Amino acid sequence: MESGIDSKSKGEKGTILVTNDDGIQAPGLNALVSVLVSTHRFNVLVCAPQLEMSAVSHSITWRQPLRVEKVEMDGATAFKASGTPADCASLGVSSVLFPSVPDLVISGINQGSNCGYHTYGGLSFEEFEKMLRVEAGSKTKMNYEYEAAAKACLPIISGIIAEIKNNTYPQGCFLNMDLPKDVANHKGYKVTKQGKSMMKIRWKQITSHGQPSEIEHHLLFRRQLSGCQVDIDDSDHKSLQEGYISITPLGILTHPDKDCKAYFEDWLPNLIQQHQSHNPLLD
Repeated sequence: MESGIDSKSKGEKGTILVTNDDGIQAPGLNALVSVLVSTHRFNVLVCAPQLEMSAVSHSITWRQPLRVEKVEMDGATAFKASGTPADCASLGVSSVLFPSVPDLVISGINQGSNCGYHTYGGLSFEEFEKMLRVEAGSKTKMNYEYEAAAKACLPIISGIIAEIKNNTYPQGCFLNMDLPKDVANHKGYKVTKQGKSMMKIRWKQITSHGQPSEIEHHLLFRRQLSGCQVDIDDSDHKSLQEGYISITPLGILTHPDKDCKAYFEDWLPNLIQQHQSHNPLLD
């Protein structure tokens, strides 16, 4: 399979909507936008929550209107909104906020891994035809690390845009991309399966000082998360722990293992080889 980089799509700017659930001020989002703008290959749009909104799952704002404000971001057209991440992404692809529908929606770069069946993310995928969700694998990333993570995303983003422009991108398939902690020294890109990691929620009764509560008039409870991990040979979590950039096809109406995984296993090596021959600095 040819990646399509040298096809009719070459030279045509793709339009990318960037959103997230960490908020408009998040360093991961700003690093990604800066790197995308610096390539001069994309029209970059941004619509993100005005505040951090992680773990709201598919929540949307229903009874109140969204309050939207323009934000200055060099080289991009950007807005912050009072709604949830799903609200922001939905508004961004609606043709109401921006004059055209983006070719690709990118959620990220967000803090922390999103491997396995972590169901408390901030984006609802059902509304979008082509979406890439990008997660950085460390909670303590510095700005320069986010920049390295954003640069590592460029070959994949460029390749997806080319496939979309050529009408060869698999329909109904989304990609989840997880980056290792030491992304500057990653071992390569690997197409993976969604692992069987599950987050369990428990509650602990506390006081404002963190001790068990015995207050008569009200009770305080704090959420506690615990996880279990069942790795398979080509799971996202295992590949990430080994230092690879994990690219996991996900599906909404179809089974991604059958409809998308084989496609991307053929597509990815050709894409990376072509980018390395044309852009040695991306190695």
